[in-house]
Amino acid sequence: MAASEPRVAVTAPPGYTALEVKFGARQRSPHCLLVKEHRVREGPGDTHPPQRTLFVLNVPPYCSPDALSRLFARCGAVQSVDLRDKPGPGEKAEKRTSKFFTNRTATGFRVAYVVFRKPAGVQAAKALSQKGPLLISTESHPVKTGISKWIARYADSVVDREELKAEVDAYMQDYDKKIEEEEAKAAKEEGVPDEEGWVKVTRKGRKPGLPRTEAANLRVLEREKRKKARKELLNFYAWQHRETKREHIAQLRKKFEEDKQRIALMRAQRKFRPY
Repeated sequence: MAASEPRVAVTAPPGYTALEVKFGARQRSPHCLLVKEHRVREGPGDTHPPQRTLFVLNVPPYCSPDALSRLFARCGAVQSVDLRDKPGPGEKAEKRTSKFFTNRTATGFRVAYVVFRKPAGVQAAKALSQKGPLLISTESHPVKTGISKWIARYADSVVDREELKAEVDAYMQDYDKKIEEEEAKAAKEEGVPDEEGWVKVTRKGRKPGLPRTEAANLRVLEREKRKKARKELLNFYAWQHRETKREHIAQLRKKFEEDKQRIALMRAQRKFRPY
């Protein structure tokens, strides 16, 4: 039986504790998570309370919140796990309502905020550094890495048309319902003075605005074009100044020749008529 390889101590940055983890039983080199107690001034609406929040660095993109929750569950009851691209205030995250229209997929290493139900969970999590590499991926709860991760990501990228159509239809129904409620509310409040006696004036009235026709759109575009042309700098460059002079001289010569021809024609038509 071969002897086990000696452990190499990992030096963590000041204030952090290094936790060695493995995402597979056959993984030879462990991955290090850097953890410390999250200590910031608690503000209103903060979801990362001090003394109960563990700040985790160097979280791989394939490590999910459920995997971190299972990892630290041995230290105490985990209330929530918040994964982020970079550290920031613990504002309440928006609830995901769409399966298809979501933010971009995380591609780099992230940070995590693990919130325990009791403060003792944070100290117990920091003490895990003495227990050797911890296995995150198990047979019952595997963490997909390598080729299996790319296969799963490709399978998730294939969109089910019927499911997408159902989600879009449901969204448009909610949107139409919201617009109808706003219009009904505006019609109800139209002409009714508020507490200070002011009457809200809306765009809707006896003569609502008509949609623009194609001719009206062309007139608007032509007006914008003329306004833009007036703003352009004339004779700003030397070559523009030379071109302007050359065109002016050519116009003067052309007008001079036309005047000569008109005078010659008038002289030819002039006759002496004594009676």
